[in-house]
Amino acid sequence: MLILYILTGILLLFSACFNLKKTFMALKIAWKKLINILPAFILTMIAVSIVLHFVPDTFISKSLQGGNKYLSSALASVLGSIVLMPGFVAYPLCGVLLKKGVSYMTISAFSVTLMMVGVLTLPIEKEYFGIKVALIRNIISFLIAVIISLAAGIIYREIF
Repeated sequence: MLILYILTGILLLFSACFNLKKTFMALKIAWKKLINILPAFILTMIAVSIVLHFVPDTFISKSLQGGNKYLSSALASVLGSIVLMPGFVAYPLCGVLLKKGVSYMTISAFSVTLMMVGVLTLPIEKEYFGIKVALIRNIISFLIAVIISLAAGIIYREIF
């Protein structure tokens, strides 16, 4: 992460050397966009925190260990679409789920929807991209998650 900050600083200085006026204008625009998105971002983070508080890891793992892999994967896709987690939380959780016997197909559905589908982030996406683009993006992401889940099921010989 530190490398990205250093690289950003170097590129910002590089930009300022070429055109100081445009660089400051870009920083001003970025600051205004940050201030505009901050209320929606804070509300989204509050909603995510509330959902994570009321949906414990044990509930998630018990719900996903079902015998029917298709039903478990469908439930995992829905849970993953609603519950938003950063990668540094989601990946260890998927490791715990794997150790508890949850299938690769179900874990794939869960982890991909966690990262790609955002029911809780829809207000922010709607504000920036419009409702049509936000919904299309989420629907396509959900379909990609289903395809990846089925592919994982085939690769790990859990289906067919």
